[in-house]
Amino acid sequence: MLVLSRRKDETIMIGDDVEITIVDIKGDTVRVGISAPRNVTVHRKEIYEAIQRENIAAAQQHAVPNPAALGGIAALLKGKKQEDKK
Repeated sequence: MLVLSRRKDETIMIGDDVEITIVDIKGDTVRVGISAPRNVTVHRKEIYEAIQRENIAAAQQHAVPNPAALGGIAALLKGKKQEDKK
């Protein structure tokens, strides 16, 4: 981890496109301004982690069912198609 010291109104550059500026310091709280391109997402870590948990939960809800269950569904659909032909 890189550790840098900055004072109010000083900036840190990340690559060519992201600027981190110390906006204000009050007690043990630092306000940080971030300037980044629109295609770079910026979140507080706790928000980022919540988004990741939600994405994992959503992916699990939409996971492909058990292959054996798919075989049963396919057989039901095949039977339904044969009934439609009659």
